[in-house]
Amino acid sequence: MINDFIFNLNNFQTINGTSQWKSPSNIALIKYWGKKTNQIPLNPSISFSLKNCFTETKISYKTKKTGKLDFSFLFHGEGNPSFEDKLKQFFFRIEKYCPFLLDLELKIESKNSFPHSSGIASSASSYSSLALCIMDIEKELNPSMSKKFFFKKASFLARLGSGSACRSTLGFFSIWGKSDFFNSTNDLYAVKYPNKIHDIFQGIYDTILIVDKEKKEVSSTIGHNLMEGHSFSNDRLNQVKSNFKNLKNALETGDMDTFIKVVELEALTLHSMMMTSVPSYILLKPNTIKIINLIWKYRKENNSKICFSLDAGANIHLIYPKKEYDSVQKLISNELIKFCESGEFINDMIGIGPLKL
Repeated sequence: MINDFIFNLNNFQTINGTSQWKSPSNIALIKYWGKKTNQIPLNPSISFSLKNCFTETKISYKTKKTGKLDFSFLFHGEGNPSFEDKLKQFFFRIEKYCPFLLDLELKIESKNSFPHSSGIASSASSYSSLALCIMDIEKELNPSMSKKFFFKKASFLARLGSGSACRSTLGFFSIWGKSDFFNSTNDLYAVKYPNKIHDIFQGIYDTILIVDKEKKEVSSTIGHNLMEGHSFSNDRLNQVKSNFKNLKNALETGDMDTFIKVVELEALTLHSMMMTSVPSYILLKPNTIKIINLIWKYRKENNSKICFSLDAGANIHLIYPKKEYDSVQKLISNELIKFCESGEFINDMIGIGPLKL
């Protein structure tokens, strides 16, 4: 299957042009934590794409047959050496699948819709938007390419930049990683959630509470490597099978109570795995804990269907149904905003996925 993504076109014509995409961030409900070689996940994950948190990437390209990589990169109009180094690694990984890039001069310009200092990870939106631009170039060289293959390979390429990025090439709910419950799933790229999702989740909201703006203390790669030899790794893999099954049933039947239970359990397990690894990391902040306790208190007192998720950091993803939007906004302004750094939060919701600009 992996050979399907190797580009073979002997007659490389001279090309030049631009491609521009915006691609969203996503929030994983079933977390992927731990990976094998070549960005292969230890377990399948389920996520939904966001609407307002996205990256716009533009690639200007022209033929320059030097046979070696030639690119420049600007982030919000300025150089970014650390990400430029990551891009070099990314292009090395995809060279086999996109050899035409070695005969092009690339000018890459990128910007985020959310503040760079917000503490929100942008790798998923960045690499997915970049991969979609690269697929535009490949489609120019191979105009007969199908739309299905275009997005499948875009997800495949994005995964080689950042695992979670493969899920951002799709809208709404998606799955990445081979699952016993869905034949269409695999480890190489994400797929659209195959079954019908209950209406209650179609307009679900995600308000991101910015507890800590600092860059996360541990990189994703280091974090995933912590699963190697972890005392609880087998228990985690068994847990995630059960959580995946339960979330699948909840999404399809509209069982909000099970949805809440699984989403919060996945978030807390992610952090417990880091706290019990060697070396150990505590990425939660005191205000993260205070917000979680207030969410639990509010849910109990108001029979609310609000819940939270966490990435590998201190910020809270407040997830709730559309009908509770007004009441949750009051909760934020009255109780939670004081625990956000500089009072910052971002209102977001489930989105349709990437958009060509």
